[in-house]
Amino acid sequence: MDKTKLTSVKILKSLYDSFKLATVNTKMTLQKITNRSVYLYMNDKEYRDKIETTDELTISGSNL
Repeated sequence: MDKTKLTSVKILKSLYDSFKLATVNTKMTLQKITNRSVYLYMNDKEYRDKIETTDELTISGSNL
């Protein structure tokens, strides 16, 4: 039984480009950071509050 879920999300190009540059010589991947972020969001109230109150991103049609 497969334990993963294939999804499609849109990410700001500038954020993705910065992430790729910052992680080029590391083992961090977008999949790892996404899984860890969702885990922390579900299990760490401080992290959840920080994510929910971050508003420095440009608002778009996808309500970033």
